[in-house]
Amino acid sequence: MIPLRDSIPSRFPPLMVWGLIGFNVVVFLVELSLPEKALQTFIYLFGIVPARYSHPGWAQWVGFPLDDYWPFLTSMFLHGGWGHIIGNMWFLWLFGDNVEDRMGPLRFLLFYLLCGVIAGIVHLLVNPDSTLPTVGASGAIAGVLGAYYVMYPHARIIAMFPVLFYPLFFTLPAAVFLFLWFIMQFLSGATAMLGQQQVGGVAWWAHIGGFLAGMLLHRLFYARERMRSLYKDQLDYRSAWDRRF
Repeated sequence: MIPLRDSIPSRFPPLMVWGLIGFNVVVFLVELSLPEKALQTFIYLFGIVPARYSHPGWAQWVGFPLDDYWPFLTSMFLHGGWGHIIGNMWFLWLFGDNVEDRMGPLRFLLFYLLCGVIAGIVHLLVNPDSTLPTVGASGAIAGVLGAYYVMYPHARIIAMFPVLFYPLFFTLPAAVFLFLWFIMQFLSGATAMLGQQQVGGVAWWAHIGGFLAGMLLHRLFYARERMRSLYKDQLDYRSAWDRRF
């Protein structure tokens, strides 16, 4: 199920969303320019490797710098492939503009980074023995989704579900779409834990932690001057299809 558009117009240009997307793309292009061995070292140093913090003796033996917590920030600007970065940036583009609309650029940036850090900590706590690096903006973007879930529950999302080679388009409330997204993350994370698998490709619990952080913390970052007396989050679903809106 791929979200394509929402029904909420922005009052202000989403400058920080544009900036974050641009910065992530630049860093990804730098990754592509690195030789394979250098890229692997880069990912291990600047991604989150849980065992690096839960097993300091092992980390020192491997050669990780001691007392280095920057990966909780730097990891959210690294991506593991084209599909990874395109998916993340699409969700940030689609949902981030409306969240930034209420917070303003600087508050939105702080909120985004805080959710990303919390997501990284949750991943560390759930997978303390993992020696695999975790990278990506998913945890921070999950925080944006959590904020959107509370801010605009009645917004309409146009989504597409591919049935074989036929794209099926439909609309549904943002609260339903994001609830289903959260349940998918939770079930996937629970399945990984029950199977006692070492999480590598997808940090499910980072998504969960980021989403819950966004739900709980978003009000702390509201900008008073941007608060509106009436938000258009209960518009008729047809406005989502109207590109003039």
